[in-house]
Amino acid sequence: MAEVAGNTSANANNGQKSFFDLGSFVGDLNIEDETASADISLEGLEEELQECKTDDVVANILSKGTTLREYTKGVENNLRQVELDSIQDYIKESDNLVSLHDQIRDCDLILTQMETLLSGFQGEIGSISSDIKILQEKSMDMGLRLKNRKVAESKLAKFVEDIIVPPRMIGIIVDGEVNEEYMRTLEILSKKLKYSDADLMVKTSKALKDVRPELERLRQKAVSKVFDFMVQKLYSLRKPKTNIQILQQSVLLKYKYILSFLKEHGKEVYLEVRAAYTDTMNKVLSAQFRAYIQALEKLQLDIATSNDLIGVETRSTGLFLRGREPLKNRSAVFALGKRINILKEIEEPPLIPHIAEASSKKYPYEVLFRSLHKLLMDTASSEYLFCDDFFGEQTMFYDIFAGPFSVIDEHFGTILPNSFDAIGLMLMIRIIYHHQLVMSRRRIPCLDSYLDKVNIALWPRFKMVFDLHLNSLRNANIRTLWEDDVHPHYVIRRYAEFTASLIHLNIEYGDGQLELNLERLRMAVDDLLVKLAQMFAKHKQQTVFLINNYDMIISVLKEAGPDGGKIQQHFEELLKNNTSIFVEELLLEHFSDLIKFVKARGSEDPSIGTERPITIAEVEPIVKDFASRWKAAVELMHNDVITSFSNFLCGMDILRAALTQLLLYYTRLSDCIKRINVCPSLAYASTLFFRSAYNVQVIVDDNEHEEKLIGRFRREVMRAGVIQECKRRRFFENTQDKDKRKTREAAKRNRRRRGLPPSRNFGQDKQETSKNKRNDDDGDNWELPDGGIPN
Repeated sequence: MAEVAGNTSANANNGQKSFFDLGSFVGDLNIEDETASADISLEGLEEELQECKTDDVVANILSKGTTLREYTKGVENNLRQVELDSIQDYIKESDNLVSLHDQIRDCDLILTQMETLLSGFQGEIGSISSDIKILQEKSMDMGLRLKNRKVAESKLAKFVEDIIVPPRMIGIIVDGEVNEEYMRTLEILSKKLKYSDADLMVKTSKALKDVRPELERLRQKAVSKVFDFMVQKLYSLRKPKTNIQILQQSVLLKYKYILSFLKEHGKEVYLEVRAAYTDTMNKVLSAQFRAYIQALEKLQLDIATSNDLIGVETRSTGLFLRGREPLKNRSAVFALGKRINILKEIEEPPLIPHIAEASSKKYPYEVLFRSLHKLLMDTASSEYLFCDDFFGEQTMFYDIFAGPFSVIDEHFGTILPNSFDAIGLMLMIRIIYHHQLVMSRRRIPCLDSYLDKVNIALWPRFKMVFDLHLNSLRNANIRTLWEDDVHPHYVIRRYAEFTASLIHLNIEYGDGQLELNLERLRMAVDDLLVKLAQMFAKHKQQTVFLINNYDMIISVLKEAGPDGGKIQQHFEELLKNNTSIFVEELLLEHFSDLIKFVKARGSEDPSIGTERPITIAEVEPIVKDFASRWKAAVELMHNDVITSFSNFLCGMDILRAALTQLLLYYTRLSDCIKRINVCPSLAYASTLFFRSAYNVQVIVDDNEHEEKLIGRFRREVMRAGVIQECKRRRFFENTQDKDKRKTREAAKRNRRRRGLPPSRNFGQDKQETSKNKRNDDDGDNWELPDGGIPN
């Protein structure tokens, strides 16, 4: 504001610079006198004055032009006036102030009285608090004494209750029957006996000395009574036709606490009961398994003997050793058949011998083997769980089953050395494997060692019987086994069925050792087949014999599994090779000249001019021979294949391959004829290249059926006009006949061109033509003309 006033004043004095005149404002103020009198320091006064220049009040004073002294006097006058006014106000309110003073004094008097009263109350409350504290201490003391009395009472009551022997308990133990109430009494007696031995203080008490003899007598009486009771119950297990499992579950388990009581308070008696039970169950189960095995032996069907081997000739042993055995049982020696169903019946109940015997049924041994072990598993599982639950011991199971195991081992000791059924042995091995899985799912390990022992006994026996079959093939008498018949040999059929059975039993198990043994057997059969084939005089018969046997082996192996494995692939390769050999032999038998010529001259490279050219004299007899008898030769080939191969499908495949190969040879013959360079017309006349622009050519597709191939070839021949041209050239046509034919054809063309009706002789010519066409169709085929090559 001072600056604004200064700017305004400067504008009024024609732009001269204004400034603050502190001396004129202060007036005649003597600064030195004031400073000296008041001893005031003026240090920093200039800065404060500069700061006051911005204050609004100072700026307002400066703008009015009032001096500081005048302003100070005005302020003092104002203060004095205010003070006088305040005094007047106090004088006016003096009465009110006196009244207020009296009221405050009265309040002080009242508060003093209240303080006296409250002090009295405080004293009384203090005395009451001390009384309450005394009562509280008395109450705590009484509560503690009451608690101690209750504890003493409870301990004394428990002591009295635990050592006292009520008359009712004595009566029940001495004269009562062993039932649920008796077992509850035994529990009470057991607690009293344990209590008397648990604490040293209790042992030394006089009360216990009075009661202890009675407790001991009761213990002895209880032990004696429950021992007699348990022995009586155990003897009931020895009764014939007793269902042991039902008796264990419904009777013995109810008295499980008796064994616990004996184990704690009568250890010697408990051991006697345990030994009695072990001996009883050992004898009972041994007798039952022995009777069951004897009943099963009556149902056994003998499948194989030591002479039932793959390479053993049947005529030498069948008359005497197989006279009483049904023929249908012989097929089960090497073929699996329905015997595989036993692996699907693992969880079925055991056989009931008297029912099976009443129906006069006989079973292979693997069926009896499964039934016996199914009964063993069920019995062992039930007994193992009962021993664990009733006696609380699992080890006593092995003492109980020592007898049954020895009975079964004795049975196997007589069966296994006389078992020559390799299929049955492998089935038993698979049955043991499934039984191990069943026991694993039940989580009962009691038969693990036994099943492993049986498995270990079966494998060497199977290996021995398998080696007998293998040696029978290796040491087979070829002259005795050989038969003058190209159809599948019965020894090879045995091998195929035997191998297929073992492969089928090994699909889900992947036993590498069995696969190696089967490979050894396959090598022996390969050698035997070659030796048997060499007994035939003709090479063609040898090939047919091998093809029939290979095809039979493959057919049987395919029934065992979809893939067949390495063995099936091996025989398929052998079948393919021998089929190719037979096809060549079959074609050489009927078309030897054609094949020899094609192989000799068809493989020559025409681009090289050094080879001898093909002449008409070489081709003409071959073409004439092929055209005259190819149909009859194919018919002979068909009959030969039908009579030689027992499998119709295999024969048809071989015939198809032979016709395909024949067509290939014929195509190569056509290529050779094209290379004859005498003259263009003569050269192509012999290769069925007449009116059409192209010769007839059919490309054989892979695995194409011969009927489809021949049909395509016939259509191509008809489309090219070969048949018509062959018919036209069937007979010799001299010059006169040729002129007549050309005249008739020209007349027909002229009539058609002019739109005239046919001549009178046209119907007769047409009838004659139709008659000739029917005669020609009787021999219509795709062969070359019967006559010589046209001139």
